[in-house]
Amino acid sequence: MKVSFVILSLLFSSLSSFAQTDKDSPKHSHQHGKNEIALAIAPAYFVNEEAVTLSMHLHYVRTIAHTKFGLGASFERIAFDPKHSTFGLVLAYKLFNGLNLSVSPGITFEDANPGTFFSLHLEAAYEFEIGNFHIGPAAEYAYDPNDNHLSIGVHFGYSF
Repeated sequence: MKVSFVILSLLFSSLSSFAQTDKDSPKHSHQHGKNEIALAIAPAYFVNEEAVTLSMHLHYVRTIAHTKFGLGASFERIAFDPKHSTFGLVLAYKLFNGLNLSVSPGITFEDANPGTFFSLHLEAAYEFEIGNFHIGPAAEYAYDPNDNHLSIGVHFGYSF
């Protein structure tokens, strides 16, 4: 758990040095929507259980005015064993055109274990834009006290 917080701290301290406003960037040729709804679908590998299952991750993010940061909420469902659901807050950062990084601390409810558990999701997605829609690869690392999982899949989104 301490390692996760150290990684999180280093990630955001390094990212904040690159932060700039969208209007200051000469490479922005059009406006992006302030809101995003996205779905990522991926096989997820659970490290301790050595199992592969299906992960579906849904999130909503609202961009903070005049920044590359966004805040929102997320929901993840692991569809097959080991089944669980996670609800989280999302802090997102647009590193540069197309590449988005996000951190999502949350609460996990596992089907096999009673109670709730702290979880942390780290995600990187690269988006290819088609109007307000975007699609691209996404990679995620997720931690909870019972297991960690890794996934590489496809991110589908809509900006408005």
